[in-house]
Amino acid sequence: MNVKPWWDGASVYHVYVRSFRDSDGDGHGDIRGIIEKLDYFDWLGIDGIWLSPTMPSPNYDWGYDVSDYTDVDPSLGTLSQLDELIREAAARNIRILLDLVPNHTSSEHPWFRSARSSKDSPYRDYYIWQDAKPDGGVPNNWLDDTGEVAWEWEETTGEYYFHNFMPQQPELNWRNPKVWDEFDRIMDFWFDRGVAGFRIDVANGLFKDPELRDNPRNDEVVPGVQPIPGGHGLQNLYNFNQPEVHQVYRHWRKRAEQRKDGVPLLLGETWVHHVDDLATYYGANDELQLAFNFPLIFAPFSPRDLADVVGRSLAAFPQGSAAIWAGSNHDLSRLGTRWAEGDQRRMRLAHTVLATLPGVYNLYYGDELGMADNDVPPHLHQDPLTAGGKNNQWPRDNARAAMRWNGSTDAGFSTGARTWLPLGEDPSLNVADERADDSSMLHYIRNLITLRRQFPSELSAYRQLHVDDTSWDYEVGQYRVYTNFSDRTREVPVEEDVVTSSAAKQKKVGPAEILRLEPWEAAITMVLGESPASHDG
Repeated sequence: MNVKPWWDGASVYHVYVRSFRDSDGDGHGDIRGIIEKLDYFDWLGIDGIWLSPTMPSPNYDWGYDVSDYTDVDPSLGTLSQLDELIREAAARNIRILLDLVPNHTSSEHPWFRSARSSKDSPYRDYYIWQDAKPDGGVPNNWLDDTGEVAWEWEETTGEYYFHNFMPQQPELNWRNPKVWDEFDRIMDFWFDRGVAGFRIDVANGLFKDPELRDNPRNDEVVPGVQPIPGGHGLQNLYNFNQPEVHQVYRHWRKRAEQRKDGVPLLLGETWVHHVDDLATYYGANDELQLAFNFPLIFAPFSPRDLADVVGRSLAAFPQGSAAIWAGSNHDLSRLGTRWAEGDQRRMRLAHTVLATLPGVYNLYYGDELGMADNDVPPHLHQDPLTAGGKNNQWPRDNARAAMRWNGSTDAGFSTGARTWLPLGEDPSLNVADERADDSSMLHYIRNLITLRRQFPSELSAYRQLHVDDTSWDYEVGQYRVYTNFSDRTREVPVEEDVVTSSAAKQKKVGPAEILRLEPWEAAITMVLGESPASHDG
């Protein structure tokens, strides 16, 4: 008998740790703050929690520059506290996912400190080094994520090292088998402590072209505007998405499935432009179990565009695989701003779609409250990578506001005099007030999470019924989803029972001959005569 993995049809909550809850008054969220809010996740119906980086770091990229892969950053807590979080979450049947950064380390990691000190260092080949050109120039035309030259001169040894991101984040050399061995040990360390899997940072970036060829121009985008890598005037043809990366994920998948204590989840941050490229990271269902769908995230909020990406994704993914649907994360403008333009009707519509598609529903902290982006003043920016809008970059701090737990002055987030980033701008969007209001966004998201447990999770369960410029209707098992992406009322003849609606004032549950959808509303119906209990998805 095949046992379904825990993430099959799950709802996974993305916690940006520093912005979730501060337990000790230093203005930064921490692991103890998450432990103290585990009952909130239980009430909401969450199956898994993905934590933003928790490992020690000098925090040039807030944890995505790791200096020790087998400990916890002291500003966030201790290893014993993380163990406690895993244990207490498990008692509520909630799994913990960590953020793993295998593409690069911190420049303060002991490996790199040794590597930069001498060409004879045993860790020299853990990184990518190259001589200057005969004229003294950089090895090629590659640019980093900020739009600057991606090579940094190391005076001590007289060579350049490569960084796809900041100079403080030197790229690891995955052509060195010793790097593979190091990460096997790192992953086992955490799996043995009960971690249920990893969200794998820059999952498509581990390998680079061995010839270090120049990237071609990308004339189809305006530099600094395109959200997926390649927006600085060059295609990232040779420094991302190299074919050898799939060897790593087949290796990791095989090791994961050999574990006796349950198969851990490998969830990839796969920044690719096209669905067909995304599908390659699943392999023949022998690589990543889940891969974030950035073509959907960056699609316009229109029925035709969204339906097109969903249809092509479900057709391209291998048989037996799973999908994950997200609209926000810590690197991007929240869906409440990017898709919904601050309109809670549109936010509810967006979450209805994401939560009813077959697969995993990924929720970014605060989205369940209706949070949109903060407009953080430049003098309060904390993110070195995007602070001040360097090369037209959007400041990621806008999507990382401290979460409001109640309506008090400190919002229940911190007792400190100052939070690391400002609180969410709308004081009414807080957990306490929304829990007390059955018509709130929070209660609607909770109801969606409860309802989606009855949805089949198999990708083949999806069937498109109708799509045009203002509506998209589809079927998932015995459920049907009707949407209205317009400012006009839509009437749809139906014969099914109305189960729920995204409208703040819920429609009467029961059979309907004419389903009247208000502007930017979605409704879920169930085919008459079928019971949710008849499906095991």
